Amino acid sequence: MAQLSDDCFAQGGALMPLDEALALLAARLGPVRPGEPVALAGAAGRILAADVVATVNVPPHDNSAVDGYAVFHADLSADAETRLPVTARVTAGEALGRPARRGEAIRIFTGAPMPVGPDTVMMQEDCREDGDHVIVAPGIGKGANRRHAGEDVKAGDAVLRRGHRLNPQDVGLAAGIGMTALEVYAPLRVAVFSTGNEVCEPGTALRPGAIYDSNRYSLIAAVTRLGCPVSDLGILPDRPAAIRDALAAAAGSHDLILTSGGVSTGDEDHVKAAVEANGSLHFWRLAIKPGRPVAMGQVRGTPIVGLPGNPGAALVTFLLVARPILLLLAGAGYRPPHRFRVPAGFDYRKKEGRREFVRAQLVPGPDGAPVAIKHGKSGAGILSSMVSADGLVDLGPEVTYLESGSTVDFLPFSEVLS
Repeated sequence: MAQLSDDCFAQGGALMPLDEALALLAARLGPVRPGEPVALAGAAGRILAADVVATVNVPPHDNSAVDGYAVFHADLSADAETRLPVTARVTAGEALGRPARRGEAIRIFTGAPMPVGPDTVMMQEDCREDGDHVIVAPGIGKGANRRHAGEDVKAGDAVLRRGHRLNPQDVGLAAGIGMTALEVYAPLRVAVFSTGNEVCEPGTALRPGAIYDSNRYSLIAAVTRLGCPVSDLGILPDRPAAIRDALAAAAGSHDLILTSGGVSTGDEDHVKAAVEANGSLHFWRLAIKPGRPVAMGQVRGTPIVGLPGNPGAALVTFLLVARPILLLLAGAGYRPPHRFRVPAGFDYRKKEGRREFVRAQLVPGPDGAPVAIKHGKSGAGILSSMVSADGLVDLGPEVTYLESGSTVDFLPFSEVLS
């Protein structure tokens, strides 16, 4: 299981910077699931549990990069056309079967193995046929249009590393070195539930004072997209015993528990007491907006992440905090997502000492380059702003006023939602 000391995130009144919290996570969390073999057809999106080392060269032999003629460069005139007899024909998947002789040209096609001897391939566009001869234009460099064995991958190369989340091109590379299966971590088992007497299941009658549960569905979709099976534990009422029992039951069969709501300090926020009844809770009072009330703890050894109840804040803090935790536990490690420098198309004031993530769209500026513009509504409860936005403008704690035209860090959702 995850190795967390009981006081690893304990702190007093000061708000913890996000980078400090993530550094603590990266230092203390690691994979909690065993490795298992999976066929290449099902490997995309999985996380490697072992390095992949090539046992063959790719390509396995020198081959032609084009359709043309394999020749000895020394047979070619440097400043005049050269006329050579065409004595054989080699296609992909076949070999000449003999060494080539000086003074001859071998008709060859893309991917076909180079005959022993010739060092250069003339593109057919630079040649013209003359009966059973070919006339070659001057000026080609020695070794042109010839691919060398091991040019892509050499036997012994570690082509993919443990902890890497497999993309389609990775699966193709594994197939290219002859692999049929890869050792990956078993999927992380995640339990998700919402809390709150005011939260209702979509599709039911909306009683006075109630809201439909959007958080659970957003979080389940985000976790599922990372390849983790999810147990939907539904909506728990604001009753300490119900929350306590649900957490205890989920801990025994899951690797991570993810909640929304009930992690602040109000009279009806019961998650804290429920966690402490079965384990320990390390409150992170993170210096971020939206989403300061984010909690991390353990229930009977199983990590639990408590996100805010406001829908916008819940999804932003999932991307910034819960997603890195999930990836660490799943074996992928944590790598900060790429941010891009773009000009801001809006003015903005904020408090010093708190890092803010402003939901923004990218639109073409006067020169066609992207400019970040703020979504019109940015409250913690505004989920529509996450739909309309392309990502988050990351404003550091030292910023108090952002002037339109200033360059800012932009975190696209494509970096943290896939």
